Amino acid sequence: MQSLGTLQGMHYTRTAVALHWVLAAAIVGSFCVGLYMTSLPFSPQRLKLYNWHKWAGVLILTASAARLLWRLAHRPPEDLPMPLWQQRTAHVAHLLLYILFFAVPLMGWAYSSAAGFPIVLFGVLPLPDFVGKDAALAEFLKPWHGRLAWMLAAVVALHVLGALKHHFIDRDGLIRRMAWSRTP
Repeated sequence: MQSLGTLQGMHYTRTAVALHWVLAAAIVGSFCVGLYMTSLPFSPQRLKLYNWHKWAGVLILTASAARLLWRLAHRPPEDLPMPLWQQRTAHVAHLLLYILFFAVPLMGWAYSSAAGFPIVLFGVLPLPDFVGKDAALAEFLKPWHGRLAWMLAAVVALHVLGALKHHFIDRDGLIRRMAWSRTP
């Protein structure tokens, strides 16, 4: 087990922590809203939730870009001592997360554009169409947005399970590296 003294200097920056948790909340919230809204019959409530879902997608895309830029400019803390297979698994999972952080909202934006439903951020700022209106393309893209969202959910679940394993089984302080508070 790492002592707290050993963990000093092994934390992520406050900006990285904030971006991590904002992105986590937006992804979980958007996924849940997406599941719920697709089960509703056509109604004003469903339309409102679709707009919220699109706005969350824009937030996810923006936070993902900010997080990637921050990560490229700031070296993360060193890996904790762990078997090589765990380090490699964590690196592959993080790579998949970053790819899906962009792929899911961009696929949703492309689908919405191809279906002829523009994104008007917060009801006031129209975003440009990602692709032109094309019914055949929309039909092709629609299931891919869902598939990629489920892939993201699966990788997020593995990420959470890995973090919980480190916290409860390994007791190596890994979760404290991404905590708001710096106390044990």
